[in-house]
Amino acid sequence: MHITEKEMMEHESDADEAELPLFLQGEMSPFLKGGAKLPSYIKGHRKRLRHRFMDGGASAVPDYELLELVLFRAIPRRDVKPLARALLDQFADFNGVLSAPFDRLSTVPGVSSAVFEELKIVEAAAHRLAKAKIIGQPVLSCWDALLSYCQTTLAHRSIEEFRVLF
Repeated sequence: MHITEKEMMEHESDADEAELPLFLQGEMSPFLKGGAKLPSYIKGHRKRLRHRFMDGGASAVPDYELLELVLFRAIPRRDVKPLARALLDQFADFNGVLSAPFDRLSTVPGVSSAVFEELKIVEAAAHRLAKAKIIGQPVLSCWDALLSYCQTTLAHRSIEEFRVLF
């Protein structure tokens, strides 16, 4: 019997949801104040979000939910939606969050070294993917390609760079 990748993820997701409680016993979310109730979206949220992403791809989820998917791995037992929102408020968009340096990320409550590492892994993967698409190709064959190159490599640098293209 052949199991598809989606079926495998569903099985793993079910196991993850059942085995990993949202909070450890007696532990409260760092984002909840004074015994406030957990938001209603919590139960099964990770599973629903994974399904929506697998069914519709990246375009099926907004930036904050894509960021949540990344944060799930770094913070396995906590609600990450408030952190995702805080990061996007601070850095404007998904790209800004991924490319932010540690000293700026660490100013956002809830960002740990595990969160920073996960974000940098995704950033490195994105850069590698972008480079793989252009290897052996005439990179700057049109105006759109030039703009794409500049945005990918320069848009979120904390130090201004000057490049001569010819």
